[in-house]
Amino acid sequence: MLQRIRTIALLLLPCLFLAVMLYLQGKSIPAAAPAIIPASADNWGLSFPNEGQSPVGNATAEDLAQYDAWFLGDTGQKIIYLTFDCGYENGYTEKILDTLKKHNAPAAFFVVGNMVETAPDIIRRMAEDGHIVGNHTYHHPDMSAISDQTAFQKELDSLATLYKETTGQELPYFYRPPQGKYSLENLKQAQALGYKTVFWSLAYVDWYVDNQPTAEQAYAKLLPRIHDGAIVLLHSTSKTNADILDDLLTKWENMGYRFASLEELPGL
Repeated sequence: MLQRIRTIALLLLPCLFLAVMLYLQGKSIPAAAPAIIPASADNWGLSFPNEGQSPVGNATAEDLAQYDAWFLGDTGQKIIYLTFDCGYENGYTEKILDTLKKHNAPAAFFVVGNMVETAPDIIRRMAEDGHIVGNHTYHHPDMSAISDQTAFQKELDSLATLYKETTGQELPYFYRPPQGKYSLENLKQAQALGYKTVFWSLAYVDWYVDNQPTAEQAYAKLLPRIHDGAIVLLHSTSKTNADILDDLLTKWENMGYRFASLEELPGL
């Protein structure tokens, strides 16, 4: 009988553990307690406990800084760091570049191999206009799934080589993980190659080409959640972004913000 009771107890332990975890998830846990950098693959994520203030990432700025990684810039100044992810050319990047020039706003464009191959003139213009062209890998894979350093490096080196062949310049050492997927090992791999990993502190769903947000929907996300030291992620494939960018930058300027290059990130 005693042995039977022990067996039943062992079988029930996992259920009890799951019940406790579900209960705790339902409790009001402060949003300002992010997890440490995950050893296994994770997706970069944010929560916004208070609009107008810095969001909470699923790793702290202090933890990320150990591996030359950022999701926030200088939170003591009204600065915005503009970044664009560029998977392919959709007809809007030059309009975006025109708007940035109008506002004298530096930006970083994280590009993949396809973008460089199919729109070399635009890539050259990015560099000529003084923007950072960052490494978003050659093939846009889940880099956190690549444990081999040589294979990891090949994705970055292939893009850097193509960029140099296209522009005659070295690719700046700024890296953004595709899809925001990363791990502790992933950050170490990029750091070992001399790269600065750049996540973001403000973004919105702008990448569905056939389901673009309205200007009002974009403003509803991008205006109240802007904050000091924001690293903003926008997609250059978005028609909405191209259409509203002039007005959006003006609105942010009227709120007292200036635009800064990633080269001004604290700690660089």
